[in-house]
Amino acid sequence: MPGVRAASRSVVRVLGTACGLAIEGSGWVASPGLIVTNAHVVAGEQDTTVEPGGHPPSVPAQAVAFDPTDDVAVLRVRELGLPSLLLSPNPPAGRSGAILGYPENGPFTVRPGRIGRTQSVLTQNAYGQGPVSRLLTPVRGLVQPGNSGGPVVDENGKVLTTVFAATVGGGSPAGYGVANETVSSVLAAARARAGSGGAVGTGPCAGG
Repeated sequence: MPGVRAASRSVVRVLGTACGLAIEGSGWVASPGLIVTNAHVVAGEQDTTVEPGGHPPSVPAQAVAFDPTDDVAVLRVRELGLPSLLLSPNPPAGRSGAILGYPENGPFTVRPGRIGRTQSVLTQNAYGQGPVSRLLTPVRGLVQPGNSGGPVVDENGKVLTTVFAATVGGGSPAGYGVANETVSSVLAAARARAGSGGAVGTGPCAGG
């Protein structure tokens, strides 16, 4: 689908080191110079970079929003010349989409998926602590480590949710995404901070 192919250009690999371990995830271009990813992908890092297209050269990135409760981070980078993706407002349960990202630190993949009903859930934060109340969007489809921070997009390339976890256990493959309402709120704060040249810390590493 043309919309999915176009959106794929705007999905980047996110790399860094925390607690002596190499960390990898995905992210997507939200506006010129701003990348959305998960807080646990960049937690505790001082050397975060992104790779457009998933290939070197990497581009230095600096956090301008870090929300460990909702597991969202926004990174500031130089202008990458990639299209910005739009959040789909109130996407309905059952909407089909494509799961985009770099699972297992491998090549870019596009996998079929479908979102469920966005709802408030008592769960854990980016550090596995809780319970905390979060707005989550279930995702049916194969989600693996490395997909974290990547988008699920509809046929028009609009973001339905931002993946942060895979389900554990039997049954059909599935995962969870951060609700668009949450991402929109974090992005608004990030844009204000990015415009003023400010940055934020990324806390301790998620594995520490």
